Formats: sequence, structure tokens, C-alpha cells
Amino acid sequence: MSSQRGRMVVLVAMLVAIGGCATVEQRTLGTEEVLSAAGFQMKLADTPERLTSLDTLPPRTLVPQTRDGEVYYVYADPKACRCLYVGTEAQYQQYQRLALQKELADKQLRAAQDNWNAAATWGAWGGWPGF
Repeated sequence: MSSQRGRMVVLVAMLVAIGGCATVEQRTLGTEEVLSAAGFQMKLADTPERLTSLDTLPPRTLVPQTRDGEVYYVYADPKACRCLYVGTEAQYQQYQRLALQKELADKQLRAAQDNWNAAATWGAWGGWPGF
């Protein structure tokens, strides 16, 4: 199994586990985790030149950049990890698919938690006549 495919399987399993259980503590996957699962490579800004370059990019925004005639997608995180995530067009498309799956799982989790919270609130009152 390829590394990218393995990451995707793990991410999907995590999304299903998170989305399927209303009693687990809510933990959403961050953008960086989805980028990594899609195959983006993290590059540390470990030199003064790289730090300066990192500061020229819009923070925490996925943007296309052309280098040597190829389009790459970059995501700068100058605060948390002081790093840059870099991916190809194929990895960007994979990121889009995973981000959509994450969004759907997050919605399912919120709905399940809302249902559980509503049931727990009314359950404390017991059954009311006529309801």
C-alpha cells in the first residue's frame, strides 16, 4: 500500500470514528492534518531566508504558486509550526476530497451531539404528560 493511500485510509477511518459516535470528545482534524493526509510535504522554515520567505505568503491560506513551469499549492503556517506545506495538483485534488469528507463528518458529529444533548436535557425532566 502506498504511503499516500495509507494516510487516506487512516484519515477516513478517523473521520468515520469521530462522526459515528456522539459520546466521544469532539476533536476536529485541522487543515494541516488533512494536507498531510493528502500527501502535502511539510517544509520547516529552519533558516533565516526561509523564515523571511514564509512571512511573504498569506498565513494559513492554500494558494497556487508556479515554480519551474509547474503549479504547486502552498500553505504557510508562520505561527504554529513555522513551516510550509507544498503539494502538487493531484495532492490538491486529494485535499479537496478529504476536506469535503471532513466537513460532512463534522456536520454528522454536530448533529449527533445536538440530538444527544437534547435527549439528555429532556431526560432530566422525565416524561411530561401530553409530550
